[in-house]
Amino acid sequence: MTARSVLVLNSGSSSVKYELLEPESGTSLADGIVERVTDYSKALAEVFDALPSLDGLVAVGHRVVHGGDRLYRPTLIDDQTIATIKELAPLAPLHNPPALLGITEARKALPDLPHIAVFDTAFFHDLPAAAAEYAIDRDIAEQWHIRRYGFHGTSHRYVSEQAALFLGRPVGDLNQIVLHLGNGASASAIRGGRAVDTSMGLTPMEGLVMGTRGGDIDPGIIMYLWRTAQMSVEDIETMLNRRSGVYGLGGEVDFRELHKKIDAGDAAARSAYAVYIHRLRKYVGAYLAVLGGTDVITFTAGVGENDAAVRRDALTGLQSLGIELDEDRNIAKDRAARRISADDSPISVLVIPTNEELAIARSCLAVLDAR
Repeated sequence: MTARSVLVLNSGSSSVKYELLEPESGTSLADGIVERVTDYSKALAEVFDALPSLDGLVAVGHRVVHGGDRLYRPTLIDDQTIATIKELAPLAPLHNPPALLGITEARKALPDLPHIAVFDTAFFHDLPAAAAEYAIDRDIAEQWHIRRYGFHGTSHRYVSEQAALFLGRPVGDLNQIVLHLGNGASASAIRGGRAVDTSMGLTPMEGLVMGTRGGDIDPGIIMYLWRTAQMSVEDIETMLNRRSGVYGLGGEVDFRELHKKIDAGDAAARSAYAVYIHRLRKYVGAYLAVLGGTDVITFTAGVGENDAAVRRDALTGLQSLGIELDEDRNIAKDRAARRISADDSPISVLVIPTNEELAIARSCLAVLDAR
């Protein structure tokens, strides 16, 4: 009997990432990326040409960034689902429109298969009101569905579950802080498997310093730039999304290049790194307070999994809070899930590789099995 497989698609503004997986075993059968996409129909044709076989394919899973307050479970895609995702595009203008293009073309190419949307915001749908609500006019917030939605939820859920498995403890028994540090970066506080706070908000622009996004800023800056610098709303949005963060301060997105600049004495790169680390430490401290202490802090995603200096500098000097790294473990070249804290550290510090594609594929099987 052929094992069931799921094709996971992540359609971006200029690329389509794909992976064909057997969710029950966790086996990856094929993966890749089609870049410089201008025609999603042709891009998906390239994807299908690259796949070894479609035997056993039972569903196509689509990563969708923003599900708003209505779409928060893995959802079978129909015309109404597409209309809702399109309606939510202003909340994720860089992400939802290309996801829709990918969904539309994939449904045309594979019309007989169920297509399932899995939303980045889903894990944070049930945030406590104190964490989800912004302190603005309630009528305006309710009319325009303004709240903290959070993002990278698929990764935060997956990594927190894997951390519990690594520690050999039920996820329901743990307080956790998960630090998803990639080009986009977010932090979450998780109590007993439920997210109770997260750094991203209405959009993916809030929170930690990121590759090209600055995270938390005084909202007065936006009005100041519009009124005094006479920048358009579009120019301000472009600056905040594409020319801020580590890139805006230090001229680099790739942390390997940023470290090279720092080693060469580049003051701007050094400043960018310092701001990045300072914000990260603030969120760790804040979430320790929100949780009343934590059992485990986990680093994941590209920077979190691979940059030992970031991990060290984010947690150095926090022994009084129960955090002590083992530097040899931290710098070890190992891509597996691992502990980087000292044996006697009250708080375990882990590095867990994220696998959003596998999490999406397993969510798709759960939808199929529940029908």
